[in-house]
Amino acid sequence: MRPPRSCLRDARRRVGLVVSLVLSAGCAGPEASKPPEPAASSSSAGGPPAGPLHLAYGPDPSQIGDLRLPQGEGPHPVMVILHGGCWSSGYGKDLMDGMSESLTKAGFATWNVEYRRLGHAGGGYPGTLTDVGLAVDALRDLAPTHHLDTTKVFAVGHSAGGHLAVWVAARPNLAEGHPLRGADPLPLTGAVALAGVLDLAESVDLGVCGGAAAKLLGGSPTDVPARYAEASPRALLPLGVRQILVHGADDNIVPLVMSTHYQDAAKAAGEKDIPLKVVEGGDHFDMIEPSSTKWPDVSQAIVGVAALP
Repeated sequence: MRPPRSCLRDARRRVGLVVSLVLSAGCAGPEASKPPEPAASSSSAGGPPAGPLHLAYGPDPSQIGDLRLPQGEGPHPVMVILHGGCWSSGYGKDLMDGMSESLTKAGFATWNVEYRRLGHAGGGYPGTLTDVGLAVDALRDLAPTHHLDTTKVFAVGHSAGGHLAVWVAARPNLAEGHPLRGADPLPLTGAVALAGVLDLAESVDLGVCGGAAAKLLGGSPTDVPARYAEASPRALLPLGVRQILVHGADDNIVPLVMSTHYQDAAKAAGEKDIPLKVVEGGDHFDMIEPSSTKWPDVSQAIVGVAALP
């Protein structure tokens, strides 16, 4: 259980997110640039660091991630954590701090990634997508020092981050030489979408995030169809990667049909069975809050991706 101050902080943040996501998605101005914080020191017992390591994967202030290491010598399986917030600069990786801590305690190294978003120079298409790819590929360089197992890397994302988590798992399937693919993309073992925006064209039709997917890609599905074809997880099916979908039944920001439609499309495309965990009574933010009564169901589903065949 979090202390009362944290609970109040989460409640205020939840209210603010609901208002902003519904009324003014994608309209936040650029956030103030902050230099990376120094890395946390190791514990006196010689175990993992006492706090997250703040590590840059590129030169931009937003190209940074927080690496948390579990107990033990490793090599550790890795969860790449991707926050939501309508791809907007108004929201950051701190949304996923509690979730990252919880999954680290469950035995995973967590790489809570920041990336350039709408409102940042270089955010949107293609920078938001290429940043996430760079952050995943950076695990190769981090692995020797931090004892990471790059053969067991999973992406976990919430809302717009759910889009990015499944997309980055699909990225190696893009044609060699494609600018979004990267020169040597690290293959992921699996992906988990928590209330994920998995069909960008459908999200525009449904008004999810005020149609922010069109801002992300620089136009409507009619204006820039090729971008939707290369950036939308549904358009890239079949992925050939383990996937789990988790969605609150009472989500009024990203409707449940986004996950059910994606699951149906994946089956039609010949994808292996993709489990969908519908959290009864769960809302949009129950998917990422360890203080929520729904968290045991959500965390069980996330950890379950590591057990899929």
